[in-house]
Amino acid sequence: MLANKKTLRPAVFLDRDGTINEQMGYINHVSRFHILPGVIEAVSLFNKNNIPVIIVTNQSGLARGYFPESLLSLVHDKMIASFTKEDVFIDGIYICPHHPEAKEERFRKTCTCRKPKTGLLEQAARELNLDLKKSFMVGDRWSDIKCGEDAGATSVLVLTGYGRGDLEYISPQQDIQPSYIAEDLGKAASWIMSRIQQETR
Repeated sequence: MLANKKTLRPAVFLDRDGTINEQMGYINHVSRFHILPGVIEAVSLFNKNNIPVIIVTNQSGLARGYFPESLLSLVHDKMIASFTKEDVFIDGIYICPHHPEAKEERFRKTCTCRKPKTGLLEQAARELNLDLKKSFMVGDRWSDIKCGEDAGATSVLVLTGYGRGDLEYISPQQDIQPSYIAEDLGKAASWIMSRIQQETR
């Protein structure tokens, strides 16, 4: 059954590595996962304003055999515990474990969920009754920006992780540009909330 259009909500989609936690390449051990400054406060701001927060992340390291699924679970458990300790929460985590050159056959595919493709956002929208056209996609890579724009969301580039380098070296070659560029997730959250409040006046 299709959701009633009036029940659809705007949401904030967040990339993980480089946006929520320090960009270290593949997080192949739980000790390498460190949440960036301001992230807890940013998620708390969305929570207080009843804006769903969804993490959408490519995890090709799983497909390439760099770490097992159990490690991915440990990393996300650590992340959720860090949020819970500060009374903040995430509404969903959506993962793409695929790669065309995956070591394991079950992950070896050309999928519709690996960003910049929009499958993760579309899946979350179906399952959580979200309005993609009123939502926001925040990330540090141009693949995040393209994913958000192609899904109909408003995209925000953060300069943490790969963001500063992508802005300088990738941006000039791209037709799609972010709607806003923020120093970090905290600054992005303030801008997003101002946009949402303007639209609901």
